[in-house]
Amino acid sequence: MHANHFLMTNFLKNKLKFRGFVISDWQGIDRITSPPHENYPNSIALGIGAGIDMVMVPYNYTEFIDDLTSLVEKNIIPMSRIDDAVSRILRVKFTMGLFECPFSDPSLAAELGKQEHRELAREAVRRSLVLLKNGKSMHAPLLPLPKKARKILVAGSHAHNLGYQCGGWSIDWQGGSGNNLTTGTTILSAIKAAVDHRTQVVYSEEPDSSVLAAGEYDYAVVAVGEAPYAEAAGDNLNLTIPAPGPSVIQSVCKVTKCVVVLVSGRPLVVEPYLGAMDALVAAWLPGTEGQGVADVLFGDYGFTGKLPLTWFRSVEQLPMNVGDAGKK
Repeated sequence: MHANHFLMTNFLKNKLKFRGFVISDWQGIDRITSPPHENYPNSIALGIGAGIDMVMVPYNYTEFIDDLTSLVEKNIIPMSRIDDAVSRILRVKFTMGLFECPFSDPSLAAELGKQEHRELAREAVRRSLVLLKNGKSMHAPLLPLPKKARKILVAGSHAHNLGYQCGGWSIDWQGGSGNNLTTGTTILSAIKAAVDHRTQVVYSEEPDSSVLAAGEYDYAVVAVGEAPYAEAAGDNLNLTIPAPGPSVIQSVCKVTKCVVVLVSGRPLVVEPYLGAMDALVAAWLPGTEGQGVADVLFGDYGFTGKLPLTWFRSVEQLPMNVGDAGKK
């Protein structure tokens, strides 16, 4: 893509009359060649010539400047291409008023995380949840869960972990784990706030036999899923629920009625565990507002989310959706 003159220049800039600027991906110019950074001057010539206007240079920016300058001096990259790139970048900056107000207004910091913003995020969560299973038969649904219960169990790696709820690109590139990443409400905290004050909520990330034997839970909520990832770090050929998620599902759902809340940025293989669970909800990445999950689990709002693609039984079925890479 970084060397695709047809798409960036002929189509985007000329045919569609795009007046903004095109920025490369991180180290994108380097990766025009394999291995990356081999014949770097040629990669720069190809990328800039194809229509890239601003380059994300991760490390050795002086090398990039020197090579680009040399290419222009040799007229391998014409000055008109540099003028076009500079004009596009400046046009956007002028349009955004960056020369009049080059710095952010610190008084606006108080706007971040305002209650109305959190309410909107909470609404987005509850409207995006997808109900994949409800009851071991159509005549015996588990959801919505009763708020008035004697004793309930909340389990799983994703029940009390804001970092996992937020996913990748949260504060850090690959995201993080735990509840010190940002402010928000975990699924566990939301459940505790939603149920009747007399309901005993037992929480165990990975319940052992003593917790399970303590027993006679009215029901359980098991929140499992993937650890955060971004870009290639999330590439995965099996798409299974990471351990100990499957064992937690099996052990908890064996002793009480359970709803599994799957926290992930994509479909995962759930077929081996479907028979064990009473209900299954795709919560995707709910972010900081775990109350949106509780809102729907306990019936304050109905399920309205729909799958954007077919959920596979096994990875052997992939690719299966129109638009999937490799789908004919």
